Amino acid sequence: MNRLTGRFLFLCLLTAQTGFADVRLPNVFGSHMVLQRRKPVPVWGWADAGEKVTVTIASQTKTTKAGKDGKWRIALDPMEAGGPYQLLVKGKKNTVSFDDVLTGEVWICSGQSNMEWPLAAAANAKTEIPLANYPNIRQLLVKKDLSLTPKENIEGSWSVCTPATAPQFTAVGYFFAKQLQKELNVPIGLINTSWGGTHSETWTSREAMNQHDELKLVAGKLPATDEEVIKSGAARTQALLKTQQGGLPTATEEQTWASATLNDSDWKTMNMPGDWEWGGLPTLDGVVWFRQEITIPEGSKLQKVTLHMDSVDDNDSTFVNGQLVGSTKGRGVRAYILPEGLLKPGRNVVAVRVTDTGGSGGLMGEPQKLNLSGDGLMIPLAGQWKYRVANVFASSYKPGPNTYATQLFNAMLNPLIPYAIQGTIWYQGESNAGRAYQYRKTFPLMIQDWRQHWGYDFPFLFVQLASFNAANGDSRRGSGWAELREAQTMTLQLPNTGMAVTSDIGERLDIHPKNKLDVGNRLAAEAMRVAYAKAGDASRGPMFDKMTVDGNRAVLTFRSVGSGLIAKDKYGYLKGFEVAGADQKFYYAKAEIQGNSVVVHADSVTAPVAVRYGWADDNGDVNLYNQENFPAVPFRTDTWKGITEAAKFGEQ
Repeated sequence: MNRLTGRFLFLCLLTAQTGFADVRLPNVFGSHMVLQRRKPVPVWGWADAGEKVTVTIASQTKTTKAGKDGKWRIALDPMEAGGPYQLLVKGKKNTVSFDDVLTGEVWICSGQSNMEWPLAAAANAKTEIPLANYPNIRQLLVKKDLSLTPKENIEGSWSVCTPATAPQFTAVGYFFAKQLQKELNVPIGLINTSWGGTHSETWTSREAMNQHDELKLVAGKLPATDEEVIKSGAARTQALLKTQQGGLPTATEEQTWASATLNDSDWKTMNMPGDWEWGGLPTLDGVVWFRQEITIPEGSKLQKVTLHMDSVDDNDSTFVNGQLVGSTKGRGVRAYILPEGLLKPGRNVVAVRVTDTGGSGGLMGEPQKLNLSGDGLMIPLAGQWKYRVANVFASSYKPGPNTYATQLFNAMLNPLIPYAIQGTIWYQGESNAGRAYQYRKTFPLMIQDWRQHWGYDFPFLFVQLASFNAANGDSRRGSGWAELREAQTMTLQLPNTGMAVTSDIGERLDIHPKNKLDVGNRLAAEAMRVAYAKAGDASRGPMFDKMTVDGNRAVLTFRSVGSGLIAKDKYGYLKGFEVAGADQKFYYAKAEIQGNSVVVHADSVTAPVAVRYGWADDNGDVNLYNQENFPAVPFRTDTWKGITEAAKFGEQ
C-alpha cells in the first residue's frame, strides 16, 4: 500500500467513525414540530454504544445512555400546550438543536388519495390559501417510500402553515386542524403519511397479518429481498401479457396498430379516461396503444374538427384513421386540429400510442374533456377503449405500493412510532371496495395493529366513502361501495372510533370530491366527541337502531338524532329509502319523518321485510339529517348475501 492510498483510507475511516459518533434523531423530529401535550413524549435516536445523551426542553433535562446497538430513548414529562421552545439533544461530540418547537395536539393523517389530496386542489383553494396564516398549525409531510422490512427513518420535514406552504397541506387535515384549533385554542401538528390508490393491507404490519387466518397466507409469501421482488415482478408482468395478448408484438406488428383497417377484435377493453394500473395493467410502465371506433352521422359538418384530450400520462402520438394528427411529451391538455377530409361520415378510428415513464399511465383527466368537437359536432370519447401493450419498461418490475402487503406500514408508519400522538384521521376504502366483506375484519385489524405498536388505544377517526358511481352498483345489481360503507360502520364497534359520513358531498363522476372543508369539519366534530369529550352525541348523524312493521309500513327508529330529524328538501320529501318483501326485490319507497322515527312504504310491497337507505355506489340523493346538520349513516336492515363475500386479498 502506498502512502497516498493509506492516507486516503485513514481519512475515510476517521470520517466514518466521526459520523457514527454524532448523536442523531429520526426525521420525525425537526424544527417547527409539534409535540403532544399532556402525554409522556418519547425522544429517541442513535449514538455510539454507551454514549451519554442529554435532552433538554423548557425546564426539563433528561439523560440516558445509548445501548449496545447504538440506540437510545428517553421520555419527556407531560407538558401543557405552549412554546415556542428549543429542543436540545447533546451527545459526546455534537449537539442537535431544534427551534420553534410547540406543544399541542398531534394527529396522524393517513389513507389514500382523498387524504393525500392537497389544499391547492380543493374546491375553495383560491379563497382559502391567501388567508392561510396559521403559525400554530404545522405539517410533517412524509415522503412516499416502500419497504418489505420495517424502516427506522423517513424523509420529510415540518413546515409552518402560511400561504406559501398551505397548498401542500393535506386538505382534509388542514380543515380538520383549523377547526380543532378554533375549538381548543392550542397548536395542532399534522403528520401526513398517505399514498393515493392504496389498500389497507399495505398499511398493516406483518405481525398483524399473521394473526389473521386469511392474511397470514399472504404474509407467508412475502419476498425477502429486492432481487426476489424484481424477479417475481418480471414473471408476473410476463404472465399477464401472455394471458392478455400472447406476449409483446414485434416492431413490424406494432407499426400496423394505427391503421383504421386493423382487426382489433381480440384486443382487451378498458375504460378511459383513467389510470391503466387500475384498469388491468397493474404496475406497468411502458407503451400501450388505445383504439376507439366512432361513428359520425351523415350530414355532419367535418371542417375545423378538434380532438381534445384533457391530459395524457406521460407522452402520446395520436392517429385518426391511420394519420398522425399530433404528438406531445409530458402531461397537459391536448387539442389536435384535424386536417380537412380526414374524417368521413360513418366509421372512423382514433388510435393513441401512450408512453408512461413511471407511476400511473393512460388517458387522464375529466371525461367530458375527452371528445371530438367542431361546428355542430360533439362526439364524446370517454368510455370503453381497446388496448394492447407494445413495450414494457424495466421499472414495471419494481413493486408498487399495492404489489405487496406491509410495504407502507414498514416505510411510512413504523419510523413514526412511538412519536406521541393524540390520534389518527383516516380516509381510505375506495381501493378495498372489491373486498368489502373482508374489510369488516381487515380494517379493525389495522387499527388495532397501529394501537398495539404505539402502546395505547388512541382515537381513530375515519371518513366513510362518499357517493361515486364506481360501477352503477345499487340494491338490484349489488354494490361493493355500499358494502364497504357498511364495513366502515361496523368498525365503530371498536372503542375510541368515530366516522364522518360524506354521502352528501361526493361527486358522481369523480372519485375525488373537491369539498374537503365539510370532511375536515365533520372529523373535527368527531374528535371533539371521541378525543376531547366535549360534543356529547351531536357530532354525528342519525344511525339506524331498529325496525318494526305495521301492516304495509316499516317504522325505523334512530340513535344520534340530536335535536330531531329533518329532511333536507325544499318540499320536505325524504329520498334514498328502498323497501323489499320476502322476494328480496327492492322498490323505491316513500318515507316520512314522524318524531324520531321514519315511516317507509312502497305500493309494490304489501309486507315489508327489509329497508335500505343510501345503498348504492352513487348514493348522493340521500337527505336525512339531524338538526345539527349531520347526515344519517347509510344502512340496511337485512343480512342478505352481498357481492363481495367471496373476494379475498391476494386473489385478485
